[in-house]
Amino acid sequence: MNRKQKGFSLIELLIVVAIILIIAAIAIPNLLRARMAANEASCVGSLKAILTANTSYNTTYGVGYAPALANLGGPSGVPATCGLAQLIDGVLAGTNPPTANPQKSGYVFTYVPGVVPATVPVGSACAPGWADGFAATALPINPGTTGQSSFCVDGSGVVRKDPTGTPIPVAAGLCSPTAAIIQ
Repeated sequence: MNRKQKGFSLIELLIVVAIILIIAAIAIPNLLRARMAANEASCVGSLKAILTANTSYNTTYGVGYAPALANLGGPSGVPATCGLAQLIDGVLAGTNPPTANPQKSGYVFTYVPGVVPATVPVGSACAPGWADGFAATALPINPGTTGQSSFCVDGSGVVRKDPTGTPIPVAAGLCSPTAAIIQ
């Protein structure tokens, strides 16, 4: 009986699987690098949002920079106050869900207030903020996977970067001047 076989032989299937594995081995590292770059860009954007929100907070309420990151967030649909200014989203502010060090886009954000309390205007219901500034830092949750560099921004508006991912030192609400400036 001489029937012609239809379908693929085992060798042909193994060759196709090997080609797919080679393509995957080339594509996956590039995908991970692209994801880390996207997380780092999102992190820098979040730090700029914190800077802008803190400047707006200082101008709007006249009590210095925000006492904590949570003061810059808050739920929508209610009037904004100096306690919950609704200037940044709740995830970044650490109010949704409540957390001291919020996480966003593969980074953990930390808010470091200044050391000199601001003067509160008479009759203000606001707690005093910080007259001498603030610093916000961001560290990758899993260095080499979610991001490679650490970042810092302070009241000067300068975003700094440490490409090794080690925390950038912060003193008196200012980022270390030894870290590289990216903007």
